[in-house]
Amino acid sequence: MAKKKYYAYKIGNEEGILETWDECKRIVSGKNNAKYKSFESKDQAERWLQMGADYSLKNTAVDDGIYFDAGTGSGMGVEVSVTDKNGKTLLKNGVNERGSFLIKGNVTNNFGELLACKLALEIALDKGCKNIFGDSKLILEYWSKGYLKKDIPEETRKLAEEVKQLRYTFEKSGGKMKYISGGSNPADLGFHQN
Repeated sequence: MAKKKYYAYKIGNEEGILETWDECKRIVSGKNNAKYKSFESKDQAERWLQMGADYSLKNTAVDDGIYFDAGTGSGMGVEVSVTDKNGKTLLKNGVNERGSFLIKGNVTNNFGELLACKLALEIALDKGCKNIFGDSKLILEYWSKGYLKKDIPEETRKLAEEVKQLRYTFEKSGGKMKYISGGSNPADLGFHQN
């Protein structure tokens, strides 16, 4: 069964949220100043409209917290992104025009996700934030808890151990690690090649 979507539109001062593309298409077709976008939840659609129906907003998370992601699709290697709910980078050093940074060396996307998780944990602990969101179930459910297969490289094992310790401290202080889909993740880099 297809996942339900919500379609937000704005034409001048008129705006709304619909449950089918056909309804939205009927309203926006032929209108040059029409803005429209699909979302996975009604809350996200409402937030996009509240923020001015701005196409530059990749995602519109509704929960306060820290969001992380990694990706390899820029063709230059693995990039890491850590943002707030509005997609504003929380990384301080070495960020590129997208607010992410490129990991030096030959690493996998999963290593990038794990590093992004580590950075998110460090920032959360520093700021007292209680929610961290990521779109990698592998990282959230296994690697950040220290569960890795035996054939994983040593560099990744060391990083996973650091993340495990940070996660323990974070959760002991009341923090929660939560899954969010890539389409809703404001840190999402928009590319996920292996």
